[in-house]
Amino acid sequence: LLIGSSGTQLERNVFLPSATKVELTCKLDEHSSLKNPQVTWKKGSETISHNTKTQNSWSIELTVSDSSQLGSYSCILKGAVEVSATFHLQVPKIEGKEKPIITYEGDKAVLVCKTDYTPTAWTWYMTNGTVLVLIDPSLRKEKFRIKKQSASESRLRILKLIKEDAGVYWCEAAFQLGSTKGRFELKVLSIMEPLKPFLAVVAEVVILVSTIFLYESYSKTKENDSEGEREFHQIEQL
Repeated sequence: LLIGSSGTQLERNVFLPSATKVELTCKLDEHSSLKNPQVTWKKGSETISHNTKTQNSWSIELTVSDSSQLGSYSCILKGAVEVSATFHLQVPKIEGKEKPIITYEGDKAVLVCKTDYTPTAWTWYMTNGTVLVLIDPSLRKEKFRIKKQSASESRLRILKLIKEDAGVYWCEAAFQLGSTKGRFELKVLSIMEPLKPFLAVVAEVVILVSTIFLYESYSKTKENDSEGEREFHQIEQL
């Protein structure tokens, strides 16, 4: 629904997991000051024709059968002002983790991938430089477990973590119209890592106590030397 104020640009994501028919409609608000606009539909930068028109409403009908028909479709209304709306047709997104997952050596990590739709297959990868390496749990049972929690959720368990397990992991959900990936960054810390701040404080205390002890020892030595000098001068005088 377009209000018709100058410079209005609306956007909407349309998620399509499988082949389907879609109708996209731009409707001008009945109270809009924009009257009898010139209407253009585009896919990307290519102009396409609209199928249906009613009063203040323009639509296109699409039969999306493969990934080539996905993309951005825009309706542009020009008159005294120009307004537009864009529909982004795409495969469903995956809910991944934006922040790194932090765990420790010897522990385990669980990476969870979710989507609001049902993919035809789930696949997990780990990165080796810039290359994605397929994770096959049957080849490394002692390290990886993949569990399909539900049709729309997959979990990767990484067991007995070592430093070399740190890195970027990907889950991929395959749909009829294409696939989409979710990214995870795993950090594996030494079990000594949480103790570092404590050890730093202990080291500072040890240094401080040692400095005080040395200063007191030096002061006592100097005091004893001074007393010895005074006794020597007294004996000399006698």
